[in-house]
Amino acid sequence: MPKKTFLILIILCISSLVKAQTADDVYNLYLDFNLKRFEGDATKALQIGENILPNVDKLPAKSQVMFYNGIAKLYEDDEQSVEAIPLYEKVATARPDYYVAHRALGYLYLKPADALHTKLQSSPDDKETGAAYKAAVLKALPHLEKAQACDPSDETLATIKTLYTNIHDDVGLRSLNARLKELSKKCLDILSE
Repeated sequence: MPKKTFLILIILCISSLVKAQTADDVYNLYLDFNLKRFEGDATKALQIGENILPNVDKLPAKSQVMFYNGIAKLYEDDEQSVEAIPLYEKVATARPDYYVAHRALGYLYLKPADALHTKLQSSPDDKETGAAYKAAVLKALPHLEKAQACDPSDETLATIKTLYTNIHDDVGLRSLNARLKELSKKCLDILSE
């Protein structure tokens, strides 16, 4: 019996060392990822980032948020919206006051809305497309409003107003200023570890 206990203790020690080493390896990759981003080597940073993704849970929680934001931006810049959106959503969930992720999400969600709006222009009676357009707009608006509240922009404000007008939401449009004022009370413009 003591031999079995000793063997189990050895196995537990070895497995904890392997786990710690893996976490160190992932963190070292994360440092390389940041270095490549800093150097402007987006292709290499994206490759490293994709290697980190399956093991991102081994990074410290704050580093995970920074990583998700960094790789989401790389995907966005590479016009890979489908990959960027869920990563920005993780950032927005973890740091709801970080308006930069909200701005990115708002404009990324607008891409399909814009395509649907164009389709609606040629078929205004298409109820299915109209419903899909409204759903896409309603997904984008909260993110655009958070961005507008924290970093006002004439362009973003005009976009928000146009979207409310397009979906015939006069109540949303009339209450916009009050929402923006409330949202502006908590704004985070820099993520830090």
